[in-house]
Amino acid sequence: MLGAGFGGLELTALLSKEFGTEIDILLIDQSDSFFFGYSKLDVMFSHKLPEAVRFAYSNIEKPGVRFLQETITSIDPENRRVTTTKDTYDADIMVIGLGADYDPAATPGLVEGGNEFYSFEGVLKLRDVLPMFSKGHVVVGVTSTPFKCPPAPSEMSLLIDDYLTRRSIRNACDITLVMPFGVPIPPSPEMSNTLLTAFAERGIKYIGNSLVSALDQNRHMITLNNGEEIPYDLFLGIPHHRVPKVVADSGMTENGWIPVDRRTLKTRYPGVYAVGDVTSVGTPKAGIFAEGAARTVARTIIAELKGGDQPEDFDGAGICHVEFGENLVSRIEIVFPPDGSPYGIFTPASEALGNEKKEFEAHRLERWFNMESAVNLPK
Repeated sequence: MLGAGFGGLELTALLSKEFGTEIDILLIDQSDSFFFGYSKLDVMFSHKLPEAVRFAYSNIEKPGVRFLQETITSIDPENRRVTTTKDTYDADIMVIGLGADYDPAATPGLVEGGNEFYSFEGVLKLRDVLPMFSKGHVVVGVTSTPFKCPPAPSEMSLLIDDYLTRRSIRNACDITLVMPFGVPIPPSPEMSNTLLTAFAERGIKYIGNSLVSALDQNRHMITLNNGEEIPYDLFLGIPHHRVPKVVADSGMTENGWIPVDRRTLKTRYPGVYAVGDVTSVGTPKAGIFAEGAARTVARTIIAELKGGDQPEDFDGAGICHVEFGENLVSRIEIVFPPDGSPYGIFTPASEALGNEKKEFEAHRLERWFNMESAVNLPK
């Protein structure tokens, strides 16, 4: 298994539970620890320390699983061979879940004149930048598509409003959100309307069907893809996404991403699967969809090795919790069926859903890391 994100952790947990030491499962990742994407915001706003949201891969103790902290230098899908900085490995079955990398330099001026909040390094920088900001125009903007976690820019806009309000400087600040969609969450009109209402109530300007194409630090101006310019004092950006270079160099990609069979997650190479953000499967780039894809792959591998019917197709379904600030969390259940239009089921924001989000995290930490009390759940 290449990559130890949602997909890699779910796949190895399921295969270990089914086979134990009967098979040898290699889990390879260049990082030493895992974190939930949304936890970066807790670090950014100084609600939690960085070390509190990271979970060491060295703590994984599952039968048949070996975690290798190594950087992958080449992938040969034809021969199912992986080379790292330390060794070369040949596989009977290869699953690629290396995610999407960020390329801030792809947007002129972003590195020099803006900030991004999608990488851990980016939020650590912003943790120091935010306390120094006291007035002006905050712009939250998407620079390209596709991008991870489509609700995240809306969340950031609401949370930065919450943050500035708690600091009693909200009246000295303007907030604008630039999104590539006409509404915040296209599959769910109800969620979109709720977000747009919240934006209106909090004085957040929504600019839809637009992307941020450049920043001019000297003029403090942002250029949109339609040529319009808007002034800014603090830019919080979603950077350009791309596959890791080692994936691009493998020859597996088409139009920038790995194509897979939508129902099985199989690539065009026998014995090679791909899950999550690295693919062009058609679901949003978010951990919950990688997890669902990994479950489909795991069931397929189990059926192939033990004999049995092909499991049900990947259903393209996932649940996302959306922060509204003021300790309120909403939920959207989204389905991206292989045939038909995507749709979402919305549950309004409440503190109870905040507890549900904690349970979501706790259950996965227990399943992946055997951490039974990783999160203090309500009694």
